[in-house]
Amino acid sequence: MWWIYALLSAFFAALTAIFAKKGISHIDSDLATAIRTSFILILTWGIAFFKGNIQGSVLALTRQNWLFLILSAIATGLSWLFYFKALQLGNVAQVAPVDKASVAIAIILSIIFLGEVVTLKMAIGALLIIVGTLVLII
Repeated sequence: MWWIYALLSAFFAALTAIFAKKGISHIDSDLATAIRTSFILILTWGIAFFKGNIQGSVLALTRQNWLFLILSAIATGLSWLFYFKALQLGNVAQVAPVDKASVAIAIILSIIFLGEVVTLKMAIGALLIIVGTLVLII
């Protein structure tokens, strides 16, 4: 079941690149990111409220939850700022695949920081992503 959500994520990430490229023409990429983020904020809080599980869940958050969610938010914000700037300067067909090198980087970081075990198949996939990224850059 996880893979359905992962494929939906990939599909919407692809749409994000197309819509963003059209949306950032003739405006500052940082402003575009701020506008996008504002709408994401409204959308995600709306979904959380609609599901009705906010009150108990927010109170149950630990300091560690807060710390890593805040660090994740900072990383996400920086990623989006750089992504929009890259889209403004480059073609979607170049920027989007290079951005997906994050998959290989995430695999490497999951081994280092989370102690996750990587199979040979995953290692080969990550290596292919890295090689593909280098091909697109060079």
